[in-house]
Amino acid sequence: MNTTQDTLQSARAGEAPRVVGRFAPTPSGRMHLGNVYASLVAWLSARNQDGSVTLRVEDLDPRTQSGPWTELLFDDLRWLGLEWDGDPVYQHERVDLYRAAVERLEAAGLTYPCFCTRAELHAASAPHATDGTPVYAGTCRGLTPEEIAERRATRPPALRLRVPDSDDPRGTIAFEDRVYGPQHQVLAQECGDFLVRRSDGVFAYQLAVVVDDAAMGVTEVVRGCDLMSSTPRQIYLEQLLDLPEPAYAHIPLLLAPDGRRLAKRDRDLDMGELRTRFSTPAALLGWLAGIAGLAPDTAPRTAEQLADLFSWEAVREHRENMMITAEMSSWRQM
Repeated sequence: MNTTQDTLQSARAGEAPRVVGRFAPTPSGRMHLGNVYASLVAWLSARNQDGSVTLRVEDLDPRTQSGPWTELLFDDLRWLGLEWDGDPVYQHERVDLYRAAVERLEAAGLTYPCFCTRAELHAASAPHATDGTPVYAGTCRGLTPEEIAERRATRPPALRLRVPDSDDPRGTIAFEDRVYGPQHQVLAQECGDFLVRRSDGVFAYQLAVVVDDAAMGVTEVVRGCDLMSSTPRQIYLEQLLDLPEPAYAHIPLLLAPDGRRLAKRDRDLDMGELRTRFSTPAALLGWLAGIAGLAPDTAPRTAEQLADLFSWEAVREHRENMMITAEMSSWRQM
């Protein structure tokens, strides 16, 4: 029986569904320490609850479908001892699922073509969401069929999903985050109508992850707190598409000594460097768990040993973003 069927059968029997966590890496570079931390917490939570972990490669963007990064991701996860269940799932092989979801939204009259360029969006004086995305002002929302045809002749449009007006209670999305507690967002004010398909035909992140999490039977989503603001958009899509809502847990970020987020493009503490510095997975995981408050000290520990220690209460007690100091980043096994 596959994971989705197992979850549905448990629900029909009145049992609590089996926990299904997930890794969802984008193969755009080598994993860095922050990616390792997010993967570790997701894995520990699922294993601590006798659950399973699925692996989804988020490679919808054609730029992520070549190069060595996917195989390096697999190798690094295996080296860490963060094994997954079943075969990896690749988003680029699932476009029919995303297309069907978009067609359903289109048939309900919930979408419209958008011809705004990235430069126009960022040049607008509209406010920006907490993730840096401009709050869409609805520029293309009221275009007439004639205006759409005229603009389509010179530029392929993206596709946006209409969100309810700010005074419509359906547009206020609330959820309980496992780490940061009650959250709510008024979509019209804090993100505006958002993309479900880009102008180049690539389906948007928000849509793809919602469709995939449901299809893969995911019951809990663990990721960095920088993605918290996208969760209400995903919940809104789950509601429109009649999909189950997983539990959400956003965890603190690891920051470089200058206060910026660790990033693949900067090669901040990437797995190549980390594997050299720490020599063994237990040394790396034990150190990371210790500085993040998941273990009482930084002694070497395997992923399996950390699973026995794991608790969400410990994550909540250490939910401030963590700066990796020069002393920490230069740590070597003695």
